[in-house]
Amino acid sequence: MKVRKAMFAGSWYPDSAAACEREIAAFIKKAREPAADDKRLVGGIVPHAGWYFSGSIACNVIHRLRQEPLPDVIVIFGMHLHPASPRYLMTEGSWETPFGDLPIATELARELSKRFKFNIETSDHFNRDNTIELQLPFIRYFFKNAAIVPIGVPPAIASLEVAGAVVEIAAGLGLRLKILGSTDLTHYGQNYGFSPKGVGASAVDWVRNENDRRIIDAMIAMDPEGVIREALESQNACCAGAAAAAIAAAKSLGATAAETVAYASSYDKSPGDSFVGYAGVVF
Repeated sequence: MKVRKAMFAGSWYPDSAAACEREIAAFIKKAREPAADDKRLVGGIVPHAGWYFSGSIACNVIHRLRQEPLPDVIVIFGMHLHPASPRYLMTEGSWETPFGDLPIATELARELSKRFKFNIETSDHFNRDNTIELQLPFIRYFFKNAAIVPIGVPPAIASLEVAGAVVEIAAGLGLRLKILGSTDLTHYGQNYGFSPKGVGASAVDWVRNENDRRIIDAMIAMDPEGVIREALESQNACCAGAAAAAIAAAKSLGATAAETVAYASSYDKSPGDSFVGYAGVVF
């Protein structure tokens, strides 16, 4: 089985199992306790900055999904794409993590590729993109027997059809699914060419309480079309297609409500005029 090498281990997150496990333990210890443990969760939305900035949020979303029955496959939507971008899919092989390689759910991925046009990624030819890889150590740690289907989807309504189809195909194959969508929120400041509210405390407040709040509200409302529309209009999600697809897939799996796990921004750890928002949501 060919292995796709991890590109961000040792920089965006630790490259050893022991170091990853120490960080995961710290993330869980500091997490806010969920309001209720009896909810059946089918998926979530996670941020994808380096673990120093947003690893705690991503870790605790994925940890919350660890309920019986455990999934056979975790479908991960991600990638930095624009509305006219192609879709991307890995259909075979595995992906390296510090805890061991994560296999691709080949039968599910190949069936999906028969229905939609994708640019197929392989262990040798792929986009260097952090959105999916940053989640993989958490998945391998919490779901040791699960396979993955990594999918890059643009912020376009057609991406919601892909989300529905992957749930339908998995059901036909008798596979239990969990769903993840990977996106960060507003990228604010000179570093990102987006600073409509200037600099300083008022800009930080606007991002947190207005711009990011609007797209989080759309996520909590489980409105995938609204997530795409809001992101394109307000620049408050870098991977809105992934978030919207995760919502659509979660709804297809029977989810009817969503909950915010946490919100933060890079400003909290590294104050400055350029910063990024992060949110964790479960369905």
